[in-house]
Amino acid sequence: MSALEFTLAATASLFVVVDPIGTLPFFVALTHDFDDHDRQTMVERAVSVLGGVLVAFAIFGRYLFAAFGFTLFSIEIAGGILLFFTAYDMFRGEMGQKLPPATRQEAIQRRDELAVAPLGIPLLAGPGSIATVMVYVGNAGTDVLSLLGIFLAVGIVTVSAWLILRYGQGLFRRLGRVGITAITRILGLLLAALAVQFIVNGILGIVLGLPH
Repeated sequence: MSALEFTLAATASLFVVVDPIGTLPFFVALTHDFDDHDRQTMVERAVSVLGGVLVAFAIFGRYLFAAFGFTLFSIEIAGGILLFFTAYDMFRGEMGQKLPPATRQEAIQRRDELAVAPLGIPLLAGPGSIATVMVYVGNAGTDVLSLLGIFLAVGIVTVSAWLILRYGQGLFRRLGRVGITAITRILGLLLAALAVQFIVNGILGIVLGLPH
């Protein structure tokens, strides 16, 4: 696989896992009573958390392998399982549920905190996206172009999340809840296939004794 193909694969995988489109209904409900400035501030902080967390794991992920004695195959299997549960929730339409009015009022008072959690973590930078970055870092090995491709993928996904959430109100009005749900379920199906592939790769690597 060339560096370009590797970067495209990493970008597509991360976008599906981060799923900013699926997070959009939750964000719209969470910021229903915010003014434009507060909403933009919340988006900027949330995507900053997303980018920061993924970059941190891209940089230090390989050292976690060494420190805890992980193998790439074990991470692939564990990550695949986590991704599958995320995909299952997406396919059932259980992500991004509308919040009750009392929760929205509380959100206004705690907007800075909520920009970090739950919007930044775990809705955007969740276990699935972290595991995906670590798997791609392991697959990249010492290839500089592939490693740079991972950082490029993180940047593209982070900017995409910012655009989708920043202009989410208009997009949500155009697509409607039914449209968002349909897209989320399609992404969930793709994510489930990716999760199964991760698990298969990990099992084959262990059974066949492949180098890691």
